[in-house]
Amino acid sequence: MEISYTKLNNLLGWICCFLASTVFFLTKEPTASFWDCGEFIAAAYKLQIVHQPGAPLFLLIQNLFSNLAFAGTGHIAYWMNTGAALCSGLTILFLFWTITALAKKAMIKNQEIPGVLQTAQIMGSGIVGALAYAFSDTFWFSAVESEVYAMSSLSTALVFWLILKWENHAHEVRSDKWLILVAFIMGLSIGVHLLNLLTIPVIALVIYFRTHEQSSTKGVLKTLGVSFLILAFILWGVIQYLVMAAAQFDFFFVNQLGLGFGSGITVFAMLLIAAIVLSIRYSINKNKPRLNLALICFSFVLFGYSSFAMVVIRAAANPPLNNYAPDNIFSFLEYVARDQYVATPLITGKYFDSKPIAVKNGANIYRKDQDKYTIIGNKPVYEYDRSTLFPRVHSSEAGRSHPQFYRSWLGLTTSEQPTFISNLQFFITYQSGVMFWRYFMWNFVGRQNDESGQLANLTDGNWLSGIKPLDNLRLGGQYALPQSAQNEPSTNHFYFLPLLLGIVGLLWHYKSSKKDMAVVGLLFFFTGLAIVLYLNDTPMQPRERDYVYAGAFYAFTIWIGLSVMAIIKLLKHKLRPKVATIAAVILAFLMAPALMLKEGWDDHDRSHRHTARDLYARNYLESCEPNAILFTIGDNDTFPLWYAQEVENIRPDVRIVNLGYLSSDWYVKQMREQMNASAPLPINIPPEKIDKGIRDYLEYEDYGISQRIEIKDLLEVMLSDHPSDKSTQSGRNFLPTKKMKLAVDKQDVLKNKVVPKAWEDAITDSMEWDFNQDYITRTHLAFFDILVNNKWERPIYFNAMPSSELMGLDKYLVNEGLVLKLMPVAFNQEREADEIPPAGQLSNIDALHDNLMHKYQWANINKLAYLDPITRNIIPQFTSNFNLLSRELLVKNQREKAKQVANKCLDVLPKQILSMNQAVDFYFLSDTLYEVDDTEKANDLVKRNADYVSEQLTYQLAIAQDKKGSHTIDEKSLRLGMGIIHALLENTKKYKQTAIENHIAQQYAKLEKEIAETI
Repeated sequence: MEISYTKLNNLLGWICCFLASTVFFLTKEPTASFWDCGEFIAAAYKLQIVHQPGAPLFLLIQNLFSNLAFAGTGHIAYWMNTGAALCSGLTILFLFWTITALAKKAMIKNQEIPGVLQTAQIMGSGIVGALAYAFSDTFWFSAVESEVYAMSSLSTALVFWLILKWENHAHEVRSDKWLILVAFIMGLSIGVHLLNLLTIPVIALVIYFRTHEQSSTKGVLKTLGVSFLILAFILWGVIQYLVMAAAQFDFFFVNQLGLGFGSGITVFAMLLIAAIVLSIRYSINKNKPRLNLALICFSFVLFGYSSFAMVVIRAAANPPLNNYAPDNIFSFLEYVARDQYVATPLITGKYFDSKPIAVKNGANIYRKDQDKYTIIGNKPVYEYDRSTLFPRVHSSEAGRSHPQFYRSWLGLTTSEQPTFISNLQFFITYQSGVMFWRYFMWNFVGRQNDESGQLANLTDGNWLSGIKPLDNLRLGGQYALPQSAQNEPSTNHFYFLPLLLGIVGLLWHYKSSKKDMAVVGLLFFFTGLAIVLYLNDTPMQPRERDYVYAGAFYAFTIWIGLSVMAIIKLLKHKLRPKVATIAAVILAFLMAPALMLKEGWDDHDRSHRHTARDLYARNYLESCEPNAILFTIGDNDTFPLWYAQEVENIRPDVRIVNLGYLSSDWYVKQMREQMNASAPLPINIPPEKIDKGIRDYLEYEDYGISQRIEIKDLLEVMLSDHPSDKSTQSGRNFLPTKKMKLAVDKQDVLKNKVVPKAWEDAITDSMEWDFNQDYITRTHLAFFDILVNNKWERPIYFNAMPSSELMGLDKYLVNEGLVLKLMPVAFNQEREADEIPPAGQLSNIDALHDNLMHKYQWANINKLAYLDPITRNIIPQFTSNFNLLSRELLVKNQREKAKQVANKCLDVLPKQILSMNQAVDFYFLSDTLYEVDDTEKANDLVKRNADYVSEQLTYQLAIAQDKKGSHTIDEKSLRLGMGIIHALLENTKKYKQTAIENHIAQQYAKLEKEIAETI
């Protein structure tokens, strides 16, 4: 029977793997997704360097999948996404085997052979738990895109299964091979993601329980203490301090002995290998098996970690994507240590309102020069007037409104200071509640929608069960949901059923096998709340972070699987064992995996989505003229564009410049070089003037200069090494004025056709602006140098970014669709009316028309059943531009073209209205349709608009009614909505559309009454 059990266990595991993989294959994205996927696919395809701390093993494996794209570069992302789907399917395989191993161990004592009925119960548990995880929201999201988290989940599943495998064979000779394999997988996983290291305490606890028949609290605590030391040893000792030691060896051999770069690393590696070999030999000679096993495991961790050699090797080749350029030992150390990011305080640290009182010198900062390493400074270590244990409210980033958020969340006035209690309150309510337990509930209770819920309002991103009375108590407004919410694909209702199953399974596990329950519980804690403790997240993250906690959800689905055992035990009182088993498996299957699959399919199906590549990256690049320079700012602004250029060779002539990266010396150096079909940027600043540690940050000192200064002259002062050009206070270079100008050679502008023909007489002799920052970084120095030396030879564009990032140049930036083009023009009111650009933002109507009507691709977004949040944020940009273009064509009396533009907008964009701001644009678009006598379409749009706004306001008012005393209605949104409906009403009167006028009038009157009753 044992053989048949094993075969059945293997067979059903592979069937679960096949089913999950099939779902992932069917729903995976055919091209690159948003966020980091574009960077990872581009880097994997050409073996380039991604952002810190790197994922070399992931890139190497995904590069293998890219070779399956025989049909061409357009299929590379497809096959890499297939790699993610396959990794996710294998995760389900190992999860199935893990659940069956735990179920068998809890049910069958003393290694007995399970009977037929017991086998069915064990297998049923495995199927329910494994498929519940497969169709959970967080895991499914990562399973269909080429990101590290699918492979990271596989690593976690594999090592946990391997340690259970060792536990089952620990009494056998040579069973240590399983532990050595675990160590090797641990080392390899460092080259994917560090999350897998969090299983070390779990592995240690399994080993302790297996080797100690009589466990004790003291023994458990001692084991956990040792496991923490092992975790710290790998996380810091192996990953960082080994590299640091190698770096110091190389520093000595190069700087002191005059040998070549890398000589010290070679000697260090030889000494390390010799030390390991001699230690292993010593352990054998002295018969110390534990020491021998520890040394071999350490060696295999190093073998796995060696995948990072790819980073240094490929960085030395200087590929187009060479993040941080870690081509020498010191830059590599900074790369793996994530020095680019601000260190997060964990044990002690400042409050958000603490003031720095002193700066001390920290670790040395090194730079590789021509023939030696140079110490260029020290990392600053700040001392503050107030510090605290367990610092949770620590970020003082005013630009991201963190202090304001902390005060609002904690109920602190501007004069109150946070205390230690504030740290605890923020940790419990926000970091744990909003940034972990909310995600947990998404996966096992249900999800309201996919809007960001980090602000914890009542309408966005909350967990939602689908049981209306309960949901209404928490969130309000559930009996007045607008159609947009009722039809939202990302709304998933699980009715608490998977959660209840998990709790039932946990209780059964506790009663049946307390030690194993403790092991799974520890896995849940370390891949969940322990990460919350370690990350110490600030509020308002750029995106939801649920993917970080996938390991905790993995652990919980083990208990969902084990709930089958508890249900069988319950049903046995009423039904025969065989019937109870079948009923329990079917019931649990319907309550968790089947329900989760049914609810999750529509918002996880990306099989027809091409928005990141076509709607976004391709359209941005095609907006630019040949050989353009395109400045971007964020990850999502940049990574899809990298993918389009590096993988699919879309507009490789455009130079993408990320302003955030431009603050780094390595990135400036890359910008000086040829990249694909893009010529080097005209940066003429001598490299030694802006090397790392030199002019990283220049302060503004107001010298009271009244006239504007040429940026060429300002650069000369800021780059000068003469003492007279430096601050008398700090002794460093500084910015003496914000009043800037750039002389414009009109002939250069005309020769390079920088401005439209109709604007040629508006070319100004000098661009004048006020710089909008209180400091200068390497970003600004490089940008201004490009501006001076470009001489209008290459078009300069910016993507849509906050005005604060535009350096004060707003009035010279011309809207051409998705991009803003820099043009040296200034208009006055004496020009002909039809030649004056639209008020406010300058717009090049001809370019806008060409882009919207001819160049842009629309990725079938009008046919997609589900639009992801990023796509929903992009679409209003198009609506606004279509509306702007059609209105301007009306002003120019080009009625037919205006009609074509308005109809194009309706044809290519989704019919659903996505926001109040988009509703404003649709009001103007409907007015355009009335003006060009397209009355039927205008009426349809007006009705859709009025219904949308009316339903949104009714929903808001219902929430205010249901949550009196705890919810303040957004009066700004209320006024905007009523303003839109009133404007629509007036327009229907103006154009004599009586039927729809009456419809809107009724809505308006009803809302006025509801507002009066509510406010």
